[in-house]
Amino acid sequence: MIRFIKVILWNLPRIYMVPKMAYKARHAERYGEEARYAYARLAIRRMMRAGHITTKKYGVENLPGEGGYILAPNHQGKYDALGIMISHDTPCSVVIDDAKSHGFLVKQFIDLVQGKRLKKDDTRQSIGVIKELAEDTKRGRRFIIFPEGGYCHNHNTVGEFKPGCFKSAVRARVPIVPVALIDSYKVFEEWTLRKVETQVHFLKAIPYEEYKGMTTTEIAEMVRDRIVNQIREVLSPA
Repeated sequence: MIRFIKVILWNLPRIYMVPKMAYKARHAERYGEEARYAYARLAIRRMMRAGHITTKKYGVENLPGEGGYILAPNHQGKYDALGIMISHDTPCSVVIDDAKSHGFLVKQFIDLVQGKRLKKDDTRQSIGVIKELAEDTKRGRRFIIFPEGGYCHNHNTVGEFKPGCFKSAVRARVPIVPVALIDSYKVFEEWTLRKVETQVHFLKAIPYEEYKGMTTTEIAEMVRDRIVNQIREVLSPA
């Protein structure tokens, strides 16, 4: 939390970026996806500089060269999506819990990248979001979805993945990219201002042909296993 406070205070002279995010989001016809994504990443870089945050990326070559896909990472904290976005050069967006998406700065950021808000207690709305994700990824957009559904001081351990998070990928028949996050929790969870380094590992994409015919439960287990194995390999090399 202390790092978050420092980030806010250090960036007070740049508070103009918040209404500018909102303006760009409202005028998406004037500011294309790449321009809006570039502005979002500028905000992330300024936050990283203020918070002494470094993120190393690995496996960028595993990202599909074209078309839409689903990025499925483990979930450790509030920095997770930002770490992925700063590591993912082409535009991508994120699916977020609606209840957590309306706070100051969060709302403007989600609107800027045209993120999807998911109401966990509204089945009808959730089904609608899954359909939207499928249509958008078919058209070439990329989305970050956290299959754990949340985080609770889990650090570098990985919880169970919810099968429903993969329904949009199955429906759209797009690749799924497992993403292993390491030490991402340290950014806003540790009570320190010391330099912190996180890692983002993009694992080999899973094409539709590979998971076709599998249940979403089987897909969830496969993606989770690959992330767990990658984290174990990095933290406990043979």
